[in-house]
Amino acid sequence: MGFDVATATLSPPRPRGNLLTGHLAPMSRDPLGRLTGFAREHGDVVGLRLLHLPALLVSHPDLIAQVLVTRSAQFVKSMDLRSTRMVLGDGLLTSEGDQWRRWRRLMQPAFHQECIATYCRAMTASAREISSRWRDGETLELRREMTGLTLRSATRALFGADVADEEDRIGRAIDALCRLFDLSSAWVYLLPNYLPTPTHLRALAAIRRLDRVIARIVTSRRARGGAGDDLLGRILEAAEGENGRGSGIVRDQLMTLLIAGHETTSAALCWIWYLLSQHPEAEAQLHRELETALGGREARFEDLARLPYAGRVIDEALRLYPPAWLVGREAAEDTQIGDYPVRRGTTVYMSQWVVQRDARFFPEPERFHPDRWTQEFSRQLPAFAYFPFGGGPRVCIGAAFAHTEAVLALATIAQQYRFTLVPGARVAPWPSVTLRPRHGLPVIAHRREPAKGSGGQAAGCSPITG
Repeated sequence: MGFDVATATLSPPRPRGNLLTGHLAPMSRDPLGRLTGFAREHGDVVGLRLLHLPALLVSHPDLIAQVLVTRSAQFVKSMDLRSTRMVLGDGLLTSEGDQWRRWRRLMQPAFHQECIATYCRAMTASAREISSRWRDGETLELRREMTGLTLRSATRALFGADVADEEDRIGRAIDALCRLFDLSSAWVYLLPNYLPTPTHLRALAAIRRLDRVIARIVTSRRARGGAGDDLLGRILEAAEGENGRGSGIVRDQLMTLLIAGHETTSAALCWIWYLLSQHPEAEAQLHRELETALGGREARFEDLARLPYAGRVIDEALRLYPPAWLVGREAAEDTQIGDYPVRRGTTVYMSQWVVQRDARFFPEPERFHPDRWTQEFSRQLPAFAYFPFGGGPRVCIGAAFAHTEAVLALATIAQQYRFTLVPGARVAPWPSVTLRPRHGLPVIAHRREPAKGSGGQAAGCSPITG
């Protein structure tokens, strides 16, 4: 039985908006600042209007839990995320209902801990290969380098494929798509994606480039027999029973995994390196841990427990600069959040950027402080005060994969290099599909002296077909 909104009289506070566009224009100009301002000035539930469409901003962990967990069956993906279907089709991120449940169950085992353990060689090898082409004192565009690293890692681990020779083309295509959804995150309500605007035309060309990459990966696997224990093998086998829709399903799932499987981790690594470059005391503490735990050798999966400070650095970077910075759900029926009625069709927004910088839950919220992440602190933290990977039934399927990859990449590279920003570089967050550095991340690479006892390669991980 849905909440009876007809008899409800309570309504949330609402900031003053434009008569025609509501709150759309200010949110499109400065999403992070406006969302933060709305929450700090008006409270945990704020009424908004995007043109004619009603919306709510919800900023308390208990209320977020209602949307993502206890009442999740009453919500579907929001319109702005559904607009990504022009790229992702009916992949795991955008599909709903039985189709989503079927594919989620099929893919989930590939992200269990025992499988992630077998991916570590691909992860460390990708970090080693990328960093091996750098030189002491060289200026790097680190966002580009991290994109290459995570592309190699994801495609090798999940698809048994190698796209090293296509990294630049894939990176440029994904940049074009991010620009499309930077625009449509605010203006999707005005401009259908099929209109031939310059932004849409560039995006369509980018989609065609990525489709060709996916087609080559699938063709190569099928030429080798198609079967396999990795995620691509599972997808190909399951798609055979899709009544003529198999090739489309394969394309949609692989496109989702290709983009989501590397873009969030790439963005996270950029922010990690940026924060370490600005906090030399944290960087020094990280180096001490790596020297003690690894002594110059490559990190292995079983080393993760011996690198607690590296994990805290990642957790704190994800808190301050969450790659997934906004979650949206649309009410599929009349319901409620807390004491407030929510009409069918209302979009509910929950922002990791806003909640994870809330002083109620994080003392000195703007400070980069990895050591805040003690076991005691984590235990007392409300469940949705920190949700960089979302939550509920649709929590990110690759959360453990991404965290493991980030630790191994950090351990591999930080043993060899530290980074300083190029003088005069501007670093600002760009809230698009993910939260990326708007102007890239230009840095100078400084070679570190190898630790005593250095030598030896990673061992103990199953090989990855590549």
